[in-house]
Amino acid sequence: MTNDARKRITALEQFTELGSGFNIAMKDLEIRGAGDLLGGEQSGFINEIGFDTYQKILNEAIEELKETEFADLYKDDGKPRTFVRDITIDTDFELLFPDDYVNNITERLNLYTKLNELRSEEDLDTFEAEIVDRFGEMPVQVVDLLDSVRLKWIATKMGIEKLIMKKGKLIGYFIQDQQSAFYQSEDFTKVLQFVQTHPKDCTMKQKETRKGLRLLVTFNNIKSVKQAVNILKPILH
Repeated sequence: MTNDARKRITALEQFTELGSGFNIAMKDLEIRGAGDLLGGEQSGFINEIGFDTYQKILNEAIEELKETEFADLYKDDGKPRTFVRDITIDTDFELLFPDDYVNNITERLNLYTKLNELRSEEDLDTFEAEIVDRFGEMPVQVVDLLDSVRLKWIATKMGIEKLIMKKGKLIGYFIQDQQSAFYQSEDFTKVLQFVQTHPKDCTMKQKETRKGLRLLVTFNNIKSVKQAVNILKPILH
């Protein structure tokens, strides 16, 4: 990314919230080829990888610049710092909209897309009410799916990049980069305090993986996604 592009992105963000307004503007740029903002080469790049993927890359670039070259500019912006941008869940629970609950495949895909775009508990509650109103009482798979979104939000704030929820255990893998500022943060201190004061509920250790040494936390006797949410929720409060 060129220096000019960095400056333009910074200017855009200063005058536009990174939310619906920014997304609408970027969508408009996509329609026009995005040439005015980033030039012809990037326009072809957008067409090649798709707008959603491009937007994700752009957002990640913005966050990276905030933490490096523009750290001084954003250190007092009052917004909570985001250390984890993406998290994966590997589980033996079924997290989905069953075919017999939402029959139309296009509708199911639309619901997954909308669910992935939610960012607050209020939005999730509204989404849940709409689901019940349209399709009736939610089966356990949908309840678990919605709770998995809550679980992701909480785990992300805890600095967890990967969750494994299988065979009654919940294992959280913390940020791989051991030099991350997260490990000096107040949130990580709260996680350590919780582990130290709840030795019967969870354990923390380092594990050698294919990608190197990882810090992980393990919770036992996890029987549902909602239980996992209820266990993690008070840790940062």
